[in-house]
Amino acid sequence: MLQEMRKYAKSTPASILLGLLALSFGVWGIADIFRGNADSTVATIGDTKIPQETFQREYQNMIRNMGQQTGQAVTPEQARALGLGQQTLQRMISRAAVDNIVNKLGLTVSDASISTQIRSIRGFAGPLGTFDHDTFVRLISQSGFTEQTFIDAVRSDSARDQLLSATKNGIEMPPGYAQALFNFLNEERAVQYVVLPADKMTVPNPSDAVLAAYVKANANKFSTPEYRQITYVSGTPADVMNQVSVTDDQLKQQFELKKADYQVPEKRDIEQITFPNEADARAARAKIDSGKSFEDIAKERGLKPTDIKLGTVVQADLGKDRGPAAFGLPEGGVSQPTKGIFGYVLMHVTKITPGNVKTFDQVKDDLRKDVMTQLAQAKLTDATNGFEDAQSGGANLAEAAKKVGLRVAHVAAVDARGLAPDGSKVDLPAEPDFLPQVFKAEEGVDGDPFQTKDGNVYVVKVDGVTPPKVKPLDQVRAEATAAWLAEQRAKLLADKAKSLTAEANKDHSLAAVAQSLGTTPQQSGILTRGGNSDSLPKELVAQIFNAAPGAVVSGPSAKGDGYIIARVTGIAHPPGLPVGDPRYQGFIGQLSTQLGDDIPNSFAMAARNKEGVSVNQQLIDRVTGSGS
Repeated sequence: MLQEMRKYAKSTPASILLGLLALSFGVWGIADIFRGNADSTVATIGDTKIPQETFQREYQNMIRNMGQQTGQAVTPEQARALGLGQQTLQRMISRAAVDNIVNKLGLTVSDASISTQIRSIRGFAGPLGTFDHDTFVRLISQSGFTEQTFIDAVRSDSARDQLLSATKNGIEMPPGYAQALFNFLNEERAVQYVVLPADKMTVPNPSDAVLAAYVKANANKFSTPEYRQITYVSGTPADVMNQVSVTDDQLKQQFELKKADYQVPEKRDIEQITFPNEADARAARAKIDSGKSFEDIAKERGLKPTDIKLGTVVQADLGKDRGPAAFGLPEGGVSQPTKGIFGYVLMHVTKITPGNVKTFDQVKDDLRKDVMTQLAQAKLTDATNGFEDAQSGGANLAEAAKKVGLRVAHVAAVDARGLAPDGSKVDLPAEPDFLPQVFKAEEGVDGDPFQTKDGNVYVVKVDGVTPPKVKPLDQVRAEATAAWLAEQRAKLLADKAKSLTAEANKDHSLAAVAQSLGTTPQQSGILTRGGNSDSLPKELVAQIFNAAPGAVVSGPSAKGDGYIIARVTGIAHPPGLPVGDPRYQGFIGQLSTQLGDDIPNSFAMAARNKEGVSVNQQLIDRVTGSGS
């Protein structure tokens, strides 16, 4: 499509059209970007505005966090499908509405409290296990915060939490309501049931006329697939690899860039006890020499295991005194008294992770492959650009490909599964993105180049389309007959079960139904609400718990080979638990917690309604990529 646009962009009609488009942009406000009047507010809550950049930061952080939780990157398409944009927006609106109430009430949080909160966040700890300012700045900047905006965000969160915590503190479920809900959830039931087997339904084979009508009505099941005749251009980094060469200087530059991968220093897990002076440290070391453990010394000084852990460090993290002392010890060793930052220390090595240092010569071949691949990818990009230029100059697909050294291939017919009409596998690029592009392309139009994940480039042109066609009846007779019989049998089975259920409800008994089926009613075990049963499917159990005492219900069996008709024969509730019973108290606590969690949400919604909310959906769509 881009190729067609380029081809006609130089014509007189195109010039007029582009002029009209430019004029319309001015009329409809696009020119605001030149006048500087564009509003970048995505939402307004009362007098509070949420800027586009703030929304964009939170949206990107939400995508990043979800990727970290799932272990795989979330694509923009997946983010839109999951509705992450709206989730982010609604969360920010609720926060802003509550913040407006917080500000009106004058709730504040002290600087000391904010400092303590930030310093206690474990992710901001440096190599020594304590708060590290450089680590703090680096991590918040990765999430789009400056130091001041992060502090402001923490302050707002803290003030907001004060208010919302107050709304739910002391919430307790009324005892009568809790007891009724306890009885409802723990109710037990029993049923008598009979099984109506599917093989009781006899269906004669359909006539050709009936079968032909069925095939026509379900053409998608009995048709040939759509086939497409295509011409495609392909290029891979391997195709142009012989056109690139690598110098030693390039390899050395690459080595410097990847030095951290090739020269990994030794790491050690260190525990450390600090003493106010050298004499105390030597006395403690003497106790260790006499048989006491490092942990014993820590306990004597009132230190917990978390108080003495430095974490995993490299020698450079410990400085000129402690570094050599700690890294000269064997695993499990304890250092002699060593000058530390706040006194003298004893260090205990709990784990050693060996380093891995490789020289330039050792990794030269790997570096050559990396650089060759990068240069080949750049060469392929140049070829792709040359291909597009050739097409813009009027060359057809094959001519443009030949001019820049890309390959051209033809496929007579392929379906969406990659199969030919005879069922054989078509020789196509083994790329998951290739066939979808083929079946999205417009017939007769030169496609635009697209790149796959492995760096290959393709251009597809659909030369012809053979639409789906209903197969002759003789080809699908067996398949269509089996499908028609299954549908008719299922319909008769459902109708019969419905009739027998109505009969049993009228008689208030399963006796007559069981007799007509030549069987006797079976007794279920104890059924619980939402529980599993060996004999009854979960959907039928749900019906049983919604039915009145003595009522009859029915539903398909778990395997789909019949229907089960069941009559409620017993309902029991657990004996009431004393108020002081731990089980009852636990239930009350759980309900109260859930109710307490609901109240802040209701408070936030009430705040939104009071403040008033307006949203710039076009700007939201622009940030999330949902709009055109």
